[in-house]
Amino acid sequence: VQLQASGGGLVQAGGSLRLSCAASGRTSKIGWFRQAPGKEREFVARIWWSGGVTLVADSVKGRFTISRDNAKNTVYLQINSLKPEDTAVYYCTAAPSLASEYEYWGQGTLVTVSS
Repeated sequence: VQLQASGGGLVQAGGSLRLSCAASGRTSKIGWFRQAPGKEREFVARIWWSGGVTLVADSVKGRFTISRDNAKNTVYLQINSLKPEDTAVYYCTAAPSLASEYEYWGQGTLVTVSS
């Protein structure tokens, strides 16, 4: 399984970004985590390939939306109303089954939000 995250960049507060995670191999769910400088990695959102069932962390709910394109094997994370505290490296991750832990990790994409 390989995961390729992209779409990060420098954006002003209030702006938007769409992150992409292109996946190869068989997985059941894709998650997004982020890690800000000096902080622990935190869960952001996840989606099931089958059925598109989503879960978004309360801390970003209303601003972050996760979606997928099964035909392209790609999961998207739409981030709106960006805040400086959203600055982090965003990682996509995958699990082989719905019940398993995340086993595969992409290289991360950096999001920097300026105030």
